[in-house]
Amino acid sequence: MHATASEQYKTAGTNVVSVDEKPGIQALERDGTTLPTRAGQVERREFNYIRHGTQVLIGNIHLATGKLITPTIADTRTEADFVEHIERLIQSDPKAGFIILCDQLNTHKSESLVRFIAQVLGDNQVLGEKGKWGILKSMETRQAYLSDPGHRIRFVYTPKHCSWLNSIEVWFSILGKHVLNRGNFTSIGDLKQKIERYIAYYNEHLAKVWKWSCVLTKDIQALIDKVMRIEGAKSPCEGGAEVGAYL
Repeated sequence: MHATASEQYKTAGTNVVSVDEKPGIQALERDGTTLPTRAGQVERREFNYIRHGTQVLIGNIHLATGKLITPTIADTRTEADFVEHIERLIQSDPKAGFIILCDQLNTHKSESLVRFIAQVLGDNQVLGEKGKWGILKSMETRQAYLSDPGHRIRFVYTPKHCSWLNSIEVWFSILGKHVLNRGNFTSIGDLKQKIERYIAYYNEHLAKVWKWSCVLTKDIQALIDKVMRIEGAKSPCEGGAEVGAYL
């Protein structure tokens, strides 16, 4: 999927997007002045800090452009929050196709999400009842519907314990290094503003076609199989899934 994202965007206008949440981003204010670097000495920060609360960032990396699009910064990451986030993502290009890469968090396979996607697709079939029958019966049936390759908007789920296959996790690491890890935030509002400003800067100056070097240098299927063995889980490819679906 990573390898074909640019081609799909150019030829079919399909947006291949990597999505996930980064919860618990702390707005910490240092209780003292940070001392700058000088010859022979690194920057020094005050050990004590004041907590101003936390925020959740839901991010979308557009793999064909490398830009972070329609991010959500909020207090929570509920089922309703994720559906609202996906709605904003789709509204950014409402007539286009979307392939959305995400992990298997239960909110990514919820009843609300199925109902929303069915509405957007104009699918008027009876969806059933959660916990009893039909498409809504279980997370497995909901996932099957959401990942249907015949849909204009579909989800691709990384195998369990393999969220590292999702490129947005790499971007979260970049955000941590550039903004969060040594940041000083005087309030929740200050934290949100600095994240938003960095996203705007990143999109303008740093974003580029997402080329995941791991695909070129590692045997991804071997890595997945190793994780499955350690966790005692079944490899997704044993059930007929292809590793190419995640790449």
